[in-house]
Amino acid sequence: MIIKEFRVILPVTVEEYQIGQLYQTAERSKNETGGGEGIEIVTNEPFSAEPLFQGGYAEGQHTSKIFHMQSKVPRMIRALAPSGALEVFEEAHNAYPYCRTVITNPYMADNFVLRIESLHLADNGETENAHCLSPAELAQREVIIIDIANDPVAASDYKIEEDPTKFHSEKTGRGPLGGTWRKDTQPIMCCYKLVKCEFKWFGLQTAVESRIMKAERRLFTSFGRQVFCTLDKWHGMTMDDIRKIEDETKRELDQLRKEGQVRGMVEK
Repeated sequence: MIIKEFRVILPVTVEEYQIGQLYQTAERSKNETGGGEGIEIVTNEPFSAEPLFQGGYAEGQHTSKIFHMQSKVPRMIRALAPSGALEVFEEAHNAYPYCRTVITNPYMADNFVLRIESLHLADNGETENAHCLSPAELAQREVIIIDIANDPVAASDYKIEEDPTKFHSEKTGRGPLGGTWRKDTQPIMCCYKLVKCEFKWFGLQTAVESRIMKAERRLFTSFGRQVFCTLDKWHGMTMDDIRKIEDETKRELDQLRKEGQVRGMVEK
């Protein structure tokens, strides 16, 4: 098992990010869907359950999704996996500011699990053990700071309209972000994303786990850039506005999967 903690620093408040991440999740889902592949939203409804973390976070929104992703997994997996095995299931419990997402694959059963726990705090990524890990887990954990403005992105991911060093928000006056923005920008917050990945396939485990973590870093970086650079589109929205967008997105995704070409982040 690999354990990495990605700390994504953003120039927004924790309250603002709740709206921004949901807005951008809907937009990204549409951009990743087409040509028979992409995201299918099965359920999206409130939940109330046992506390998820540290005796709290017992209520929020539950979503379940199916990712149809033939071209979005590494080529080594595509070559070996039988037909119909390249679907993953996501169960997410969003009790913001804590969220838990578990991704599995029916074909792999207990041999594959990707678990992502996100905690959103109003700091600059300096909380050393936000997820209250045990000493053994801390020894295994690798911390990766993600700077949405200064970290390199793949040429295929770069869009000038999603570049925080060029974006200026008309609504809030924030941006563009300079080289030292993390030291002198307010507001600021951090998404502490604890990712645990286990892929039990003899001869492939280390390589695939590493590829998955590389893909998660790529996703967190591009998603953070998009959230900030779409600030003027979602800033001021309410949760009711977001739920309406999510309902409409579900209908759009069902249609998009039936038409057009494969879209989004494709693995080579």
